[in-house]
Amino acid sequence: MITLWVVLGVALSALAPVLLARVTQNQAGDFLPRSYDSASALRIAEEQFGVDPDAVTVTVLVARSDGKALSAADQERIGAEAAKLGQRRVVMPREDDVPQFMVPDRSQTPRIAPAMTAPDRSFALLSVQLTGNAADRGVQGVYRTFRDSATAQFSEAGMRTGFTGALADTVDTTDEHETAAKVGGALVMGLIVLLNVLVFRSVAAALLPLLAVAMIGGVAGGAVAGAALLTGHKLDASTPALVQVVLLGIGIDYLLFLLFRFREQLRSRPEQAAREVAAQVSGRVGTAITSAALTIVAAFATLGLATFGQFRSLGPAIAVAVLVMLLGSLTLMPALLAAAGRKMFWPSRTLRHEPREGSAARLGTLVTQRPWTMLMASVALLAALAAGMAGIRMDYGRGESGDPTPAAATAAEISRALPAGVSDPTSVFVTATDGGALTADRLGGLSRALGQVEGVGQVGQTVLNEDRRAARIDLYLTADPQSQEARDLASGPVRASVAQHTPAGTAAHVGGTSAIFADIADAVDHDLKIVFPVAAALIALILLVLLRSLLAPLILMISVGLGFAATLGASTLVFQHSLGKPGVSFTLPLVLFLFVVALGTDYNILIVDRIREEMRRAGTARAAVARAVRHTAPAIATAGLVLAGSFATLATSPGNEQVAFALTLGIMLSAFVLSLVLVPALGSLLGRAIWWPVRPVPAASGHPQQGPTAPAAEADRVSAY
Repeated sequence: MITLWVVLGVALSALAPVLLARVTQNQAGDFLPRSYDSASALRIAEEQFGVDPDAVTVTVLVARSDGKALSAADQERIGAEAAKLGQRRVVMPREDDVPQFMVPDRSQTPRIAPAMTAPDRSFALLSVQLTGNAADRGVQGVYRTFRDSATAQFSEAGMRTGFTGALADTVDTTDEHETAAKVGGALVMGLIVLLNVLVFRSVAAALLPLLAVAMIGGVAGGAVAGAALLTGHKLDASTPALVQVVLLGIGIDYLLFLLFRFREQLRSRPEQAAREVAAQVSGRVGTAITSAALTIVAAFATLGLATFGQFRSLGPAIAVAVLVMLLGSLTLMPALLAAAGRKMFWPSRTLRHEPREGSAARLGTLVTQRPWTMLMASVALLAALAAGMAGIRMDYGRGESGDPTPAAATAAEISRALPAGVSDPTSVFVTATDGGALTADRLGGLSRALGQVEGVGQVGQTVLNEDRRAARIDLYLTADPQSQEARDLASGPVRASVAQHTPAGTAAHVGGTSAIFADIADAVDHDLKIVFPVAAALIALILLVLLRSLLAPLILMISVGLGFAATLGASTLVFQHSLGKPGVSFTLPLVLFLFVVALGTDYNILIVDRIREEMRRAGTARAAVARAVRHTAPAIATAGLVLAGSFATLATSPGNEQVAFALTLGIMLSAFVLSLVLVPALGSLLGRAIWWPVRPVPAASGHPQQGPTAPAAEADRVSAY
């Protein structure tokens, strides 16, 4: 079994980069259904004007180094140097420690065209098209090579350069955060190892889970890419990184649950063979792990109902990856436990004796002795954080970090002389529906009307395609194309003017970044209303089947709902109200709902399932809850810290700060407030009635483990939490 996973891990890890390169796409508009106006505009641009859907545009500013205005000779020189650059193939730089076959070659010849000259002739703009995804490291390497070459070439001609656009800004931000990303990743790995060493006091128990998760993660990455390729689904560039973060977190969680139970049973049965213990533990804990994993799969499967393609592709990707991790947790890790046996916890001597009661036991006692106090304190904390949602707004921008970059400085310089949207225009595409040809005169009234719209700084010349059945009119907005003002302008006055002044016998659609994100806003609003209730219903159904109770699933769903509201409220309070951001990321509520509800339910499943097992023993319900908290708190706390630390590393990726903060806080609240305080407090107050209408029957008092039924009782005592 171990050999099989090693072979699969090595093979699929090597294939994953190549496969992922074939199933990722760049344009956000490609994720919109054809019924949306901007998606129709994008389709016309591709079919009638030959726009490459995989192209990314970089705007190059060229100015004299001495600050003087450009002369006619300077402009000719700029054109000549641009022509030289456009004929030169840019070779993608290779990394020495990465085999060439694992990295797709992004070498290419850029397409360069003059764009515009400032009215005061302080600079000229060039439009450079590169093919590939802005998040692709190979494409980023090609851009860096081109940027350095262009800078050196124009410098020899006495010119200075600046670069802006999505790719330029992504590369600048990535370079700025490169050290932080490496340090953050190293710190998380160190945190995981340190926690495992402190908990298990063993090097093997600290390192083997990481190695196992890495191996399973490689298989999962290849499986996600292969599934997308076979089904024809396209993935967003950010999906693979998010999948790996999720796998690291839940993989370590599941393997920790196995390790804790393995150690517990080795302590209670020192005479039993380690392989037999591993088999029993994988069977018992496997039930809880399977239920937890299926909860995540069910939650993300609901994204298949979304209209926004980025959501619709994310759901199956996460679901496939989690299923692979589940398979690895039920096969590879038990094989490692069986192979290592008691040496898994070497050199620790904790297997030789039962541990003393510690903080987990004290927490269980506190929660069960003062359940009302702990319940009200938990609810008050969650309600206070949830109050931050007051006035929440959605931000549909690219999620930039806000740090000044050379690309941002170049964009600011351009906007001082030209409209802010000159490097990313809003385009109106017109097609003839009456079979006639289009002319600039026929569309003159539409162009003049668009020029009178407040917020449109300049209207470009009408561009016709070869057969004159389609036309493009570029609008240079005065607002930043990424801003809410630009989105409101494109979806409001611009579209209204187009609808009113489009000539008879033609159809017109508004496209461009501003229009695309305006349509994405509508799609997301529609999807949230569908995905939220369906996901909640599926999770509740899984809990109903697992717990065989009506009241317990209701309690768990209410608790994770409070956790979701508290996390979203805290994120709004920090980023929108305190840091002055335009709002919270438009993907945050949905991603947060799925992750916090699904992953938070995992911890609730563990604690509630253990409470039920303990309530089957003789004694009071509160004593059973106290024992359940004592046994599960170390596993939940360790797993919660590991998963929160994994999500925290997203903060080192440009534009993911909000998601990183929200997911980290959400997991911490789920583990330490919901699972270890709120749910046990409710269990103490409701007692065995929490399992209504089917209550667990406690064992007879006295010595239930004596006599011929002792093995069965003991097996029940150590069943999976």
